[in-house]
Amino acid sequence: MDLKVVGRPVGRVEGPEKVGGKTVYTADVQLPRMLWGKCLRSPYPHARIVSINTDRAKKVDGIVTVLTGADLPPHRVGLSLQDTPLLAQRKVRFVGEKVVAVAAEERDAAEEALALIEVEYEELPGVFDPREAMKTGAPLVHEELPSYQGFKAPGENAPNVFAFQTWSAGDVEAGFKEADLVLEHTFRTGLAHQGYIEPHSVVVAVDGSDHVDIWASCKAPFRVKSHLSRQLEIPKEQIRVHIVSVGGDFGGKGALMDIPICYHLSKASRRPVKMVMTYEEELQAGDPRHSSVIRIKSGVKKDGTLTARDVEVLFNSGAYAAFKPGDPPNLGGATFTNGVYHIPNYSIRSYGVYTNGVPCGYYRAPGQPQAVFAAESHMDLIAKALRTDPLQLRLKNLLRDGDKLPGGRAVDKVRVRETLQAAAKKAGWGKKKGKNVGLGIGITFRHVGGSGKANAELSLRADGRVTILTAVPDIGTGTHTLLQQIAAEVLTISPGQVQTTIGDTDTFESDAAPGGSKITNMSGHAVLEAAQALRHRLLGTAAVSLGCDVEDVRLEKGRFSSGRNPKRFLSFAEVAREAAKDGGECRVRSSFEVKARSPVAAFVAQIAEVQVDAETGQLAVKRITTAHDVGTVINPITHQGQIEGGLVQGLGYAVMEEVVTENGRVATTNLADYRIPCTRDLPRLETVLIEDRAGPGPFAAKQIGENGIVATAPAIANALDDAVGVRVFDLPITAEKIYSALESKRPAA
Repeated sequence: MDLKVVGRPVGRVEGPEKVGGKTVYTADVQLPRMLWGKCLRSPYPHARIVSINTDRAKKVDGIVTVLTGADLPPHRVGLSLQDTPLLAQRKVRFVGEKVVAVAAEERDAAEEALALIEVEYEELPGVFDPREAMKTGAPLVHEELPSYQGFKAPGENAPNVFAFQTWSAGDVEAGFKEADLVLEHTFRTGLAHQGYIEPHSVVVAVDGSDHVDIWASCKAPFRVKSHLSRQLEIPKEQIRVHIVSVGGDFGGKGALMDIPICYHLSKASRRPVKMVMTYEEELQAGDPRHSSVIRIKSGVKKDGTLTARDVEVLFNSGAYAAFKPGDPPNLGGATFTNGVYHIPNYSIRSYGVYTNGVPCGYYRAPGQPQAVFAAESHMDLIAKALRTDPLQLRLKNLLRDGDKLPGGRAVDKVRVRETLQAAAKKAGWGKKKGKNVGLGIGITFRHVGGSGKANAELSLRADGRVTILTAVPDIGTGTHTLLQQIAAEVLTISPGQVQTTIGDTDTFESDAAPGGSKITNMSGHAVLEAAQALRHRLLGTAAVSLGCDVEDVRLEKGRFSSGRNPKRFLSFAEVAREAAKDGGECRVRSSFEVKARSPVAAFVAQIAEVQVDAETGQLAVKRITTAHDVGTVINPITHQGQIEGGLVQGLGYAVMEEVVTENGRVATTNLADYRIPCTRDLPRLETVLIEDRAGPGPFAAKQIGENGIVATAPAIANALDDAVGVRVFDLPITAEKIYSALESKRPAA
C-alpha cells in the first residue's frame, strides 16, 4: 500500500485544547440552579439496616432533597445482571455502599447533612475470600439472587457463585497419564484500581416534561441511554446523553455508577444535580480489577511437550456484578490460562463469586492480566522442573495456524514465534548476566474485542474542508486523530483539512463504546467507508467538469485530473464547490458492523530485566523489552503511546499497585496510599515492531490498546526467579514478599 497520511506521526487533534485547559469534562458542566449531590455510605461490609433517621439532615440550610431506599422504586441496575439497588434496601453488602442521597445548594451543605443522618445497623457475618464464599454454610451476600433480572443459573450449585463458565478439549485424564511430569501451582492477584485522573462524575437535569439530559464521565453514552430506559422505566425518546471528554477510562468508565441516583435527585428536586466522587469513594466503591485465585495443573513430557492442563479460576467480584457486561457477567480472560500454547487436552473452569468487598468491573484486558500472570509464571516453573531454558520450552509449544482457542475459534496468520524471537534477540537472551540479575519472559495475544455497530457521517463544505461527525467520546486514546487520518488518506488531502465534531445520543440510533481495542476497527471502518463513498461522489462531479468518464478521473494529492489530459486538473475545493451547488454541504453516512472476532490475533512478548538486593529484597526493574506483532500502524505516536502506557500500568500491577482491604474495609483511601508508577519508577523501555499487514482494521491495522499491560507482571516474576531463585506467587511483588522468600530459602543458623 502506498500510503501518504496513514502511517505518519500526526499530533493529537485534541491536544491543544487539553493542554490549554479548554476541554470540557463532566465536572466542568455548569447549569442554572444546579445542586450538589452526595451519598452517605455504609461503614460496614455486611449489615442489616434497622432504621434511618434523616430529620436533622433535612433541616440543614441549603438542603433541597433527601432520599433513602424507601423513597425509590425497587429497581436494580446492571449491565447484564441487575443486582445493584439504587440505594441500599434492607441491608448493605460492602463498606462504601450508598445508603442515603442528598442534594443541596452547596457541596459543604450536602456533606454537613450526611454527618447528621442517623442509621442503625445490625452487623452480619461477612465473607471476603472467594474460596471461603463458595463453601457450604458461608454467609450469603445475595439471598434473593435467583429473582434478579438477567440472572441465569450458573450450573454450579455453590454458595455466592453467580456465574460459571467452562471450556474443554480432548481427554484431560488421558493427557496427564501420557505426561512424564505433572505440576500444580496456585497464584493470587489483588485488587487494582484503574488510576484515571478524573473520578466518576455526572450531571443530570430532568425538566418539567420529564425529559432527561445527562452529562457523565462514561465512555458508553448509548449504553447509558438504553439501560436507564429499560431499568428505570424511562421512555427512551426522553433521554439525551451529551458526550463530554472522559479523563481516563482503562475499562472503568463503562457502567452507570451514580447516574441513576443523580437522576432521582434531579427528578425529586426538579433542578439539575451534579455528583463527583472523591478518590476515597473511588477506591471504596469504584469498579477495580478483580482479585483472583488461579490454580493450574499441567502435564508435560520430558522433551517439554505439553500434554494436558486443568485450571480453576476464581474471580472475586465483590458485593455486586452490575459493572460487568456479558452473558454470563464474568471475565472471559480465564481462557488465557492456556496461554499462547498448543495444549491438546485441557479443562478450564471460571467462577464469578460474590464477597462483601468492593464491587469489581472491567480494567484493560479484563481477566487477562490475572490469567497470564498465572499461566506464564507456571510455564517458567515447568521449565525449572525440567531444567530446560524457558525460551526453548515456549518455542516448542507455541500456537500454530489453525489451532483452536478455548471456545472453538481458530487462529490464523499466527506470528507468535517471530514476535518472541525478536524480543529475545533484542533483550540479549542467553548472554551472560551480572550477579542477582535476571531475565524473564511474558507472552500473550489479543483479538479485536466484541461485536457491535459504529456510525460516522462525513460532510464536505464548499471550501473543501471535511468534517467527521461521530458519537465516540474522547477517552484519551487518540481515536479522533486516527479517524481524521483515515479520511484524509482516502480523500488524498491533508489531515489539517479534516476535523471531528462530537454528536450525542440523538445523532445516531446507536453506536459502539470504546473498549476491547475495537474502536479503530469499527469506527475506523465506518469513516473509511464514508470517505470512500464521498470520494466516489466527488469523482463523478469532477468527471462532469473535466468532460470525461468517471473511470478516467484520478484523485492524487487533493487534485482531480483526467487520464486523457493529465495537465488539466481541478483542486479539491473546486470540486467541493461544484458538489455543494445543489444542496449546500455534501453529506455521507456509513455504518460498519462487526459480528464476530477476527481469527487474526496480535501477539506481544515482553522480557523484563531485573536486579535484586538479596539482603533487603528490593527489586529494581532495569529494562523491559516489548515486541509487538503489528499490522499497519496508522499513527506511530499514538501507537507507541498505547504500548508504553499499557506497559507502565502493567509495571504498577506487578510491583506496587493494590487496593488493600482488611475484612472488607479499604485501607488505601487515597492516591498517596495507592501507589502508581511515576517517572522515577520507569525502567528503560525498548520496543520492537514485527510488521505484518494482515490485521482486521482499516488498512490492515491490528489492535494495540490492551496488549502492553498483560504480560509485564509474569515477565518480572520470572526475572525475579532467574535472578535469585525465588518465586512470588501473588501480586504485587513487593520487597517484603521477596525478602520472606529469600529468608525461607536460607539454611537455618
